[in-house]
Amino acid sequence: MIIAGDLRRGMKIEFKGEPYEVIESQHVKMQQRAPIMRVKIKSLKTGRVIDETFNAGDKIQEPQLEEKEMQYLYSQGNEYIFMDMETYEQVNINEATLGEAKKYIKENMNVHVLYYKGEPLTVEPPMFVELRVVETEPPFKGDTASGGTKPATLETGAVIKVPFHIVEGDIIKVDTRTGEYVERVK
Repeated sequence: MIIAGDLRRGMKIEFKGEPYEVIESQHVKMQQRAPIMRVKIKSLKTGRVIDETFNAGDKIQEPQLEEKEMQYLYSQGNEYIFMDMETYEQVNINEATLGEAKKYIKENMNVHVLYYKGEPLTVEPPMFVELRVVETEPPFKGDTASGGTKPATLETGAVIKVPFHIVEGDIIKVDTRTGEYVERVK
């Protein structure tokens, strides 16, 4: 059990039978009343964000979450096949559950899968991934000094902004949290 007054950003709670993550929390002391906690929470199932108020002394249930390291094997239509690194069991995860992570994962990549009551909730790729640029505009002489960006399509199908000097075939490092270019690797 978690005391509502201890809620902080990033904590996971169970609210109305569903798992949520705390996005923001604010402790409010009111005149001649008990303190309250105003929190903004995000559903781990649907991604919906709601505002909620708790008394600071309320007890909140912790969700039964389990994180497993898995390896992405291949996709089959709208299903993505992952292998549990401990049991070697293969698990199908649908495209909706995968969400934005599908833009940054490629075959044989290890990811973390968050389970709630035995059901996969989210797939979290590594913080930084190295992906090949498969399509982008060619560089023009003098473009490198301007410091601008151009769109580039990566091997996973993701489209991100890259500096002008990046060409097709380059391998670049991408931050999966923001979807931004970090550096050229090769």
